[in-house]
Amino acid sequence: MTHVLHRRIAHSYPFAVSGHGITIRDSAGKEYIDASGGAAVSCLGHSHPDVLRAMREQVDKLAYAHTSFFTTQVAEELADDLVAHAPDGIGHVLFLSGGSEAIEAALKLARQYFVESGEPQRRYFIARRQSYHGSTLGALAVGGREWQRREFAPLLIETHHVSPAYEYRGRRVDETPQAYGERLARELDDKITELGADHVSLGAVPAPPGYFQRVREICDRHRILLILDEVMCGMGRTGTLHACEQEEIAPDLMAIAKGLGGGYAPIGALLIQDKIFATVAGGSGAFQHGHTYMGHPLACAAALAVQGVIRRDKLLANVRTQGAYLSRRLNERFGNHPYVGDV
Repeated sequence: MTHVLHRRIAHSYPFAVSGHGITIRDSAGKEYIDASGGAAVSCLGHSHPDVLRAMREQVDKLAYAHTSFFTTQVAEELADDLVAHAPDGIGHVLFLSGGSEAIEAALKLARQYFVESGEPQRRYFIARRQSYHGSTLGALAVGGREWQRREFAPLLIETHHVSPAYEYRGRRVDETPQAYGERLARELDDKITELGADHVSLGAVPAPPGYFQRVREICDRHRILLILDEVMCGMGRTGTLHACEQEEIAPDLMAIAKGLGGGYAPIGALLIQDKIFATVAGGSGAFQHGHTYMGHPLACAAALAVQGVIRRDKLLANVRTQGAYLSRRLNERFGNHPYVGDV
């Protein structure tokens, strides 16, 4: 009998006892190929020696120091590293314990920014239907999966949703990809107008050619913050460190996690535009938010080592190479299959 509340209560889980590279071994000696990297997390595989070494060195020096009283060298170095490779205008980083926490922090910081800017009426968030941004209450509110939201609906903050950028299902026969993207951008613009531009805090949406640029333009025109959730698609997964690099835009706030620490320790981060930092720094002087384990030295050491390996071993270039190969082979095999679309 287990005393752990597992994700599925009636399910009997194998005991994972070790991992190396792409494999995980259970207590019966059976090996599993971890093809998904867990929840799209283990970007370097398991037991990478460089990451384990960095974690051992850090825990021998200092395992924990509360961020109300201290900073640490490893947190400062990781922040410097992330800012050096961040989109334009990103100048500060808040370290948390995962993606949901990063989204929660983004929602709160967006709200605090407008309060301290003298616009407390801005309280609406716009996201996309069918999206997933985490399972905590704020993240669930901006997410678009109704089946996950339903029983918690009375507890959720008011949010609004627009169509997802799903070209395969959503583009009309008579539309070009560019026209489809423009139609979705207009839907966002119309939603902002419906709510009143001076009541909206952010818009968050992905998509087809030119769509992201239009979303950025719309947010700028209405002075709305653009929050990007790159928890899953960021930190190298799409062949660039940040997926938004391929769209040639910069967000106001961006959540990252998963590939940040590669599963070696729980860590997420919120990347923050300078204008937001400057407003809070020149106003109240403090972000009204905090967790016990934010900026954890061991997690920061793991993440710093993971990012170092990604650059040293030129893994972003390898992602692009392997991605092109996989796309070609999948299209060769399934491109004309009657039951497969949108390869």
